[in-house]
This record gives sequence, C-alpha cells and structure tokens, in this order.
Amino acid sequence: MTPFLNRRDLRFQLFEVLRAQDLTARERYRDHDQATFDAVLTLAADLAETHFLPHRRDTDTFEPHIVNGRVQLVPDVQKAIHAFRDAGFFSAHHDEALGGLQLPWLITQAALACFQAANIATSAYPFLTIGNANLLRAFGTPEQQEKYLRPLLEGRWFGTMALSEPHAGSGLADITTLATPRDDGTYTVAGTKMWISGGEHELSENILHLVLARTPGAPPGVKGISLFLVPRYRVTDDGRAGASNHVVLAGLNHKLGYRGTTNTLLNFGEGGDSLGELVGTLGGGLNAMFHMMNEARIGVGLGATMLGVAGYQYSLAYARERTQGRAASTRDPSSPPVPIIAHADVRRMLLAQKATVEGALALGLYAARLVDDERTADTPEERATATLLLDLLTPLAKAWPSSHVQTALDHALQILGGAGYTRDHPVEQLWRDNRLNPIHEGTNGIQGLDLLGRKVTAHGGRSLQLLAQAVTQDLAAAEGLPDVQVIRDAVRHALTTSAQALQAILTQAPDLGPDRFLANADSALEMLGGTVIGWMWLRQATVAARALPDATGPDADFYRGKLHAAQYFARFELPRVDHHARLLASADPTTYDMQDAWY
Repeated sequence: MTPFLNRRDLRFQLFEVLRAQDLTARERYRDHDQATFDAVLTLAADLAETHFLPHRRDTDTFEPHIVNGRVQLVPDVQKAIHAFRDAGFFSAHHDEALGGLQLPWLITQAALACFQAANIATSAYPFLTIGNANLLRAFGTPEQQEKYLRPLLEGRWFGTMALSEPHAGSGLADITTLATPRDDGTYTVAGTKMWISGGEHELSENILHLVLARTPGAPPGVKGISLFLVPRYRVTDDGRAGASNHVVLAGLNHKLGYRGTTNTLLNFGEGGDSLGELVGTLGGGLNAMFHMMNEARIGVGLGATMLGVAGYQYSLAYARERTQGRAASTRDPSSPPVPIIAHADVRRMLLAQKATVEGALALGLYAARLVDDERTADTPEERATATLLLDLLTPLAKAWPSSHVQTALDHALQILGGAGYTRDHPVEQLWRDNRLNPIHEGTNGIQGLDLLGRKVTAHGGRSLQLLAQAVTQDLAAAEGLPDVQVIRDAVRHALTTSAQALQAILTQAPDLGPDRFLANADSALEMLGGTVIGWMWLRQATVAARALPDATGPDADFYRGKLHAAQYFARFELPRVDHHARLLASADPTTYDMQDAWY
C-alpha cells in the first residue's frame, strides 16, 4: 500500500509532547483514557487506508461532472463517506446526548488528519459538514438545532459555507446576495455564490448552505452582513428533505487540485424562492461565520500538513528503494549503484521535508489542544489564555503550513526526478492539491494582514506577551540538555529578534499610516511563523532528548531523527527570521513604492 502516514510520529505528538492523556482528568473527558484515544486513531488510520486512499487517484482523474443535471462522482467516494459516518466521526467530539463520543477536539483533529493524508478531496465533504454543525451548535436557536443539527451529526445531511461571489472573493464587504424577510420569520435569499466547495452532489439527502447575505436597508460594509441557513431541499414538518428550495447549480469550477471535491457556482432563488433562516443576529453574520472560518483555517493548515506528510513518506520510501549513481568516493564503475538516499543532496531534501511537515503538524495539533483548553481548562484564566493564544496563532497555523509544505512537496518531486512529474506516482497530485491551500479560507496575504493589523495589537498586545511567556517557559525546560542546545539558542534568538522587530514597526505605525504599516505584513507572517515552528521543534526536541537515554531499537532512531531535524531547522530555517525582521523593523519601502506603470 502507498505510504501516506507516520503513525509513530502522530502518537509522539499527541501523547509525548501534548500529553493528550492528561485531558481525561477533566470532567468532559473522564470516561476516556489513552487506550480509547489510541483505538480511535487506529480506527481512523485503518479506515483512511482501506476506504479513502485507494480512490485518491480516481477522484483526480475522473473529476465531478454533470449528467442529466446532477453531479456525478466516483462511486468509491460515497462508500468512503459511509464508512466515515458509520464509525461515528461526524459527531465524535459532540455531546453524548447528541450521539457523540465527547472526544477532545485534539483527538478528533488527529483522526481527521489521517483521512486528509489519505485523500484530501474526499475528506473535504465531512470537513465542511463538521464545521457547519459546529457553527449551528454555537449560534443556532434550539429550534434550528433540533431541526438541522442531528442530521448533520448523523452524516445524513452535509453542509457548506457560501461566502464568495463572482465579483467578491476575499472582499466580503462587497457581496450583494439579498435576504428579504417574510411574514413567517423566514427569508427569501436571492443571489449568486462562487467557489462553493461541496455545493452540489448526491452524497447526502440534503445540503445545508450557510449563506452570507444582506437584508434590505442594511448598512454598507461588513456590518450589514447577516448569516442564513438555506437548505438545498426544503425540510418537511417531519424533518425530511422535501421539495426543491431553488438552489440551482450554475456550473462546476475545474481546479488545479482538490479535483474530487465539487466546487460550484450556485444561484439562489432561480426558478422560485430559496427560503432561509437567520442564524445568529442581524448584522452579526461575519462574526458567526468566522466561527467556522477560523476552525477551517486551522483545518486547512492541518490538511496542507498532511499532504506534505504523504509526500514526505512517499519520497522517503522511493529514495530507499531507487538505486542511482555511486558515492563520490567510489571510482569503480562496475560497483553496484546505491539507493539515492545515500546521496547528501537527497538527504538534504528529505530532512527539509521532515523539518517542515513535522513542525507544521506540531503547530496544528497544538492549536487543536488550545481549543480544548479554551473550552474545558480548569480555571477561567487558563481558558482566557488559550483563547488569546489561539487567536494569535490561527493565521500562522493556516498560512505557514500551506506555504512551506509547497516547498516540501517541491523537494518530494525533485527526489523522484522525472518520475515525480508523472501520474504514475502520487506526488504530483499532492503538489497540485496543496497549491489551493495558500488561497483557501482567506489567502495567505490576508493572513499576514490579519496577523500584523489586528492580532499582534489586540488586547493591548496581551496575546504576544502570552506567546513569549509560553516560549520562555519551554526554553527554561530545555536547559541542561546538550542535545537541545542548538535549537534552544536559535529559538531564543528568534524570539528576541521578532519582539524587537514588532516593537520597531509598531512604534513607527502612527507616522507610516495604515497602508505603509501593512506593506510588509508577509514578513511579519514569515518571521513569527518561523519562530513558532522553531518553538514547536524545541518542544519536540526536549521530549526526545529526555526519552533517548532509555530508548532502544526503532524508538532510539526515532528520537535521534527528531533531534537531528530540530538541528536542521535551527541552522537552515530559523536564520530566515533575521531577514524578515530587518525588512519589517525598517518598514522597508521597496514593495510599497513600486508603481503600477513600472511593471
């Protein structure tokens, strides 16, 4: 079977670094233990391998297409979704009263990551549905939850988020979809939505669209946006999918990657009224939608990471099996060729992949642990701290993996040589699939603007203070471990450099004005992103260094690999922080001063 996952690393991250088993001391998770968490992860990895991985290539080759007005998918997609549903993963983290398992979000995300590594396109359908249900759980009325939530949690109905329009992608302030109130408290929703993943298919009995729209007389800009739930089929009094709600497929978008996930242009209100219900408050649509968006951003980052994990695992296996060339010191042409992993440049590229994807995985899972902490930590102070850290790290958790995993997948392609560009091997598909992630759920440029323009200054800079405290605490925990000295010193330097650069640009902000202040937001993203991933490697290296003396065999090799990858990140990647810090601190004007006519 094609390698796509490192189960040993997943367990290391969860149980040795993040101590997921400690969550069972909390009231919500007291019925679980590490054995049940292990069983969930084993089930997820097995289902991913047997039901999701085998049709990954088919979903890419045989894209969704329309036959007699209906979207046709590879049949194995439905079978995989049914296996996912029957195992209870749609509702895994929800209350037992709702049919859930009350699993920690950390374990749920780790399980979902297995499916993303196996087949990102098929896993997108439950990914969107789970986010849709989470939003309804947070903002839906009791009546809406009774009517819509259980079918979502049972995997009978699927969900989407419908934000963008043909003229307004990231610029949601400019949307024109109109929701007009009716006498019975519902709304007629009319307009066109673009780039709607999972917007039309026959995988489920119904599709629930969460639609951003304006109401008549609403103020301009984002304050005039509200959120509406608009089902594909109207729901009957007995809770079934009934007549058409006039949500019409206007076309399918044909993408570079993620080809197995339908991506649609939808017309609401074509041929009749599309009836919807207000979710949350009038004018509060963006606030409600960001509940799903922020969750999705972390999920996109984790999905990108798992594409990188799959690419790394495949290129590693290939490098161990493919023979080519001889060592530079070998002059006998009759000697047998060596596996290409013996060549230093191939080892460099493999190490770069390992440092990227295992660092990114650590960040994605750390963010998931923060979600558990903000919901279930013992004290209000701990919950508030988790919320502030999660807000700050969300743009990093989305943007850094989606960007840097693309480079990691470049390395995977390079290792396969000419074979890497062929469809006989999966790496070229993984590369194409990930290329969408720097755009998904807000482009990485938007993540930089969010980070520098809002997150670093929010709450009087408290989030940055908490981040510095957390990193400093882990720096102290690594004292006295010689094997960790290189990464510890590099992270300490990166933290100091980043703090100084941010202070310098914030001091200049009043004189620069907002446009010039934000001109190097990408450097802020790269600077803090590199620092945070370095911190993730410090945490992993500290655990590995403490475990190594008692480890033998494969475990000893595993821990040595962690320490070596941490050294690589310290020496090859963290120095980039200095470069971006200089650009940011100096408010470098190069990009800002460039004029349209000069291009």
